[in-house]
Amino acid sequence: MIGLLKKNKLARSLAISLAGAVLVTAIIGYFGLLDKLDGLAQDALYQQPNALSGEIIMICIDDKALEQFGPYNTWDRTIMARALEKLSEDPAHVPAVVAIDTIYTGQTTEEADKRLADAASKLDVVTASFAQIGSQVVEDENGNMYYDRNAVSGYSLPYEELRDVTTQGHVNAVCDPDGILRHALLSIDVSSEKVYSMAYTTAKKYAEKTGLDITEPETTGGYYYVSYSALPEGFYDGYSLADLINGDIPSDAFEDRIVLIGPYAVGLQDEYFTAIDHSRHMYGMEYQANVIQMILDGNYKSELAKFPQQLVLFIISFLAFFAFLMTDFRISSVVMAGVIALSLGATYAMYSSGIVMHPLWILVGVFALYLVSIVIRYLYSALEKQRVTRTFERYVAPEIVAEILKEGTENLSLGGKLCNIAVLFVDVRGFTTMSERLDPEKVVYILNRYLTMASSCVEQNMGTLDKFVGDAMMAFWGAPIPQDDAVYNAVKTAMDIVDGAARVSLELKDEIGEELRVGVGVHYGPAVVGNMGAERHMDYTAIGDTVNTAARLEANAPAGTVYISRSVADVLGDRISYESLGNTVPLKGKSDFEVLKLNIQS
Repeated sequence: MIGLLKKNKLARSLAISLAGAVLVTAIIGYFGLLDKLDGLAQDALYQQPNALSGEIIMICIDDKALEQFGPYNTWDRTIMARALEKLSEDPAHVPAVVAIDTIYTGQTTEEADKRLADAASKLDVVTASFAQIGSQVVEDENGNMYYDRNAVSGYSLPYEELRDVTTQGHVNAVCDPDGILRHALLSIDVSSEKVYSMAYTTAKKYAEKTGLDITEPETTGGYYYVSYSALPEGFYDGYSLADLINGDIPSDAFEDRIVLIGPYAVGLQDEYFTAIDHSRHMYGMEYQANVIQMILDGNYKSELAKFPQQLVLFIISFLAFFAFLMTDFRISSVVMAGVIALSLGATYAMYSSGIVMHPLWILVGVFALYLVSIVIRYLYSALEKQRVTRTFERYVAPEIVAEILKEGTENLSLGGKLCNIAVLFVDVRGFTTMSERLDPEKVVYILNRYLTMASSCVEQNMGTLDKFVGDAMMAFWGAPIPQDDAVYNAVKTAMDIVDGAARVSLELKDEIGEELRVGVGVHYGPAVVGNMGAERHMDYTAIGDTVNTAARLEANAPAGTVYISRSVADVLGDRISYESLGNTVPLKGKSDFEVLKLNIQS
């Protein structure tokens, strides 16, 4: 039975663990309950500023430039032309690549347009283009329809003269659903032509000039994860476009470097919250600088596909939940803390090796299952206590029930165990004759008075009331939990019942003219104790030769007498007074069995 209970617990825990793991994997891994929070955790855990190589400098359209040249929307193209002319003024000290993070579409004045194109032609310049991107159903080369989330519905290019002397790179920046810029769009398809981003185009040109070997980032849906190198203002050296035009920037500051020119002032509508800093905006030019630096460093991070992470989440959730259900609170807490610590360490180690994982999936999943296991343990404990209380409150004193619950129901070993117990039987002498001459109502009245008294004596002496059979009663001590003084409690109960029967007899004699006399037998020895019977109808009882012997002692005990066995006397020693009857009292199935008569002091 014990093995069966353990098997049932194992099977139940496996089933609950499987269900819990499936539920956690579905809610977290499939339906994306943690997506927003997990993105924030990724940013906090992964994105850290690094030392910069100094290959990139920014020349900013900042407040100083706006103060000198007026509001940006009033600038003509000669201002940018003057800046480029300054960069190419000394042919021995020119930038490797210049990227202009502002769009010059359409024609303005012929003089300004020509001057900007001429200035750009003297340098290796990447100019910005911008696509209107949306999701729509498109047709591929084979006529198959598919859903393209990067479909281009409109495209803005520099005016023709500037376009002819520069290379274009798109400057589309697409934030995640929570408004944080974590990814870069590598390229867009315009009229069957692939246009790369300004960042990749600039980095590629610089690599070709310096002999640096770079690779194209792998994308998912056209996007790749950005590993930032600097916080907002991290690339900022204080260079203003006004400083450049005024000749205040020495040529060796930008010689053979990547020069980024773009808006760097509040109100120019080119700023984002990024993964490396959620509290401060990063200007678009700084974002371009971070992406370029990542490409030059080859610091690519590949986001692991969802399915492997879902599988890992399921396996770890299942094993952790099973461990929580099979161990106590302290061990479960250690397991939970260990799994969470290992998962965080593993995700960070994976990031360092170039793989981006969801850091909160395992952490939250395991912690949630840990809390669920506590609830399950509490509910199971409450139900088990309720079950044990219902089972034993009919048989034993409340103090014993409380002790059972205190010790833990797992110690009961319900279903049958061999243990030493003291067994008591008591019966009313002459009850059958009495019941034949009295009215049924009086018989029931007498029986209830007597059984109430007897069961109260058992309860007061910490006994287990087994059963009533007519006017007979059986009780035992030493189960369901061991007792230090089981034999004495049994003998004390026997004496209390004899005294109690005498009191009840006096009362009944005054009330209905009847007397009540009982005989009691007590024996001590091994017996099998446990829940026995059919699956839907069990009794907690004791069986074995010890029980039979106690019943035969009682059957032979005269009215007002307690018969005990030698085993009872040996345990109690001089704590009781008795008289040996030797083998003069024949017990069925027993030969040479010594019977002792307990001396009862009234």
